[in-house]
Amino acid sequence: MGGLAACDSSGGDAADAKTVTLVSHDSFNASKSVLADFEKQSGYKVRILKGGDAGKAVNQAILSKDNPQGDVFFGIDNTLLSRGLKAGVFAPYQAKGLDTVPDALQLDKAGHHVTPLDYGDTCVNYDRAYFAAHHLAPPKTFDDLIKPQYKNLLVTENSATSSPGLAFQLGTVAAYGQDGWQGYWKKLKANGVEVVDGWEQAYNERFSGSAAGKGKGDKPLVVSYASSPPVEVLGKKPEPKQAPTGVATGTCFRQIEFGGLLTGAKNEKGGKALLDFLLSRKFQEDMPLQMFVNPVRKDAAVPALFTKYGATIGKPATVAPETITAHREQWIKQWSSLVLK
Repeated sequence: MGGLAACDSSGGDAADAKTVTLVSHDSFNASKSVLADFEKQSGYKVRILKGGDAGKAVNQAILSKDNPQGDVFFGIDNTLLSRGLKAGVFAPYQAKGLDTVPDALQLDKAGHHVTPLDYGDTCVNYDRAYFAAHHLAPPKTFDDLIKPQYKNLLVTENSATSSPGLAFQLGTVAAYGQDGWQGYWKKLKANGVEVVDGWEQAYNERFSGSAAGKGKGDKPLVVSYASSPPVEVLGKKPEPKQAPTGVATGTCFRQIEFGGLLTGAKNEKGGKALLDFLLSRKFQEDMPLQMFVNPVRKDAAVPALFTKYGATIGKPATVAPETITAHREQWIKQWSSLVLK
């Protein structure tokens, strides 16, 4: 998967005994001032190792579990959680502030190997300008995506390497059942769906509505998040009436993201302090406009920009964690043979 990208938030020596290392996916982000606040209060310097898309980062954590790359892992979600738990990647720790998190988000309440830190909905996003220019209504549901008028318009991520890609697949399992999703994907493939390795490539390179990609992509539909539209508005003056991208609300799957203390962490004490911080109100309130996810704390305030431009999904698709555990590997293999060959 290539090497992990390292960044030391304070510019200090990464080998310092007072360094705590956070291993995560490429989308991890936090305000410098918020990280600096933790460093000042705890006395630890934070070193961040980013390891590609969430699926790749989780796989790497499993492969290196006997010699972990850091102290805390951030970014394993409900689609991959059982894989990490089964491999013994995480050591038990009950983080401070867990009483502020709804029970529905605490999927490992019995063992406390992981701590819920954020949640969001994976959904198809659309480029409003494209659909307006082509006098075409944007899709709303999974069924719409296989219609002829949307042929060759969608890019999604690889289920085997990307958590949003897997979440999108699980959304189709929820919509069409364990016996029907394969038939749906055959139709989606016939309708010209493009598959890339991860979210960064799909959204920032292939999607025509991404400001980061300056509209160079030619796909007006992308698998992303219900909270992605605020990204396209951030920093724009004056604020537009609506975001330049929209959400197909009938294509959404709920993801819950977790962090955990890595088994064999060299700085276990620092790792526990960092996990407490990740669940703190200060960090939780920083998350929405840094990673465009919802905080798990019930008392965390969410910025107006996030709620104004993001889509709120009342009834996202879900698949029971035990069902994902029982079938995930088989479903990924079936998906790969159906879509990638």
